[in-house]
Amino acid sequence: MHMADALLAPAVAGTMYVASAAVAGHSIHKLRKDDDAKKLPVMAVGAALVFAGQMINYTIPGTGSSGHLCGGMMLSALLGPQAGFLSMIVVLLIQCLFFADGGLLALGANVWNMAFYGCFVGYYLIWRPIMQGKLFGEGKGAQRGRIILSSILGCIITLQLGAFSVVLETSLSGITELPFGAFVALMQPIHLAIGLVEGLITAAVLCFVYESRPELLRDVKEETAGKAKLSLKSTIAVLAAVALVVGGGLSLLASSNPDGLEWALFGNAEEGYAENMGLNEEEFGISSSAAEKAGEIQESTSFLPDYAFPDSDSPAGTTVSGIVGAVIVAGVVSIVCLAGGFFRKRKA
Repeated sequence: MHMADALLAPAVAGTMYVASAAVAGHSIHKLRKDDDAKKLPVMAVGAALVFAGQMINYTIPGTGSSGHLCGGMMLSALLGPQAGFLSMIVVLLIQCLFFADGGLLALGANVWNMAFYGCFVGYYLIWRPIMQGKLFGEGKGAQRGRIILSSILGCIITLQLGAFSVVLETSLSGITELPFGAFVALMQPIHLAIGLVEGLITAAVLCFVYESRPELLRDVKEETAGKAKLSLKSTIAVLAAVALVVGGGLSLLASSNPDGLEWALFGNAEEGYAENMGLNEEEFGISSSAAEKAGEIQESTSFLPDYAFPDSDSPAGTTVSGIVGAVIVAGVVSIVCLAGGFFRKRKA
């Protein structure tokens, strides 16, 4: 669901930058009061895992489309909405600058659509109420049930909100080739399916964390959590290993079908599926000096565009992109935490 610069008018793109920056400022303010030191490595490895997970597009059967993890729900369940949101900003920024995934002009919109809803709406309206409630009763089985339910509901609902925001932002940008009703009718159902798969993936990761180190999950009832099966270092090591395996290996198995947004715009007629909006990808969108300048900057910074070696079809480019990207994301998150004074023990 990474938007390209051609989908947004500069005024709309600027507005979304301001909105995302305001939420980032709020998050930074809140995190400066957080002194839970164990969150720093969890934040770093969690962001790396989301980066790697977003490289794997999974096929949506019968549609000619594919989807990928967003990750906001997963990170907010592990870290809380503020740390999750800042982690998502790092992931999307690295993808944009180094891998040309999502437009630079559209970065503010992509942060809002893919991070704000998952981290804040997903946490405050779905994750926390369900986890603090009494649904399914007491005990570890009930906790797992709540984790699974909140993961699936959260990913579906927040992805629906993100998809609708894409439609709204493009409509406000004045792209007349995209009739509002038709675009909504294509975007919402396909992202319902994508959200369901993401919910199952998120539930699997969070259930592993619950079994390994239950105190790492937000709002878990400690009296029913039971004894941790792994040490904190071992849990982080497993998640880091998964991030490297997913980014460096499983990413080679990613679906070649267009993602939900591209599928809605351009279809997949080449593989025998619908044309949908039937737009010409080469000629579509809004041209502006701001978009051209953003494109020039992005071209100069992206050393592995589209997660591949430049002018090469070698699968090694994907492997290198997954590993290098995950390491960069983890490193940048750690630097941000240290520079911002997050999770630092303070004297009484």
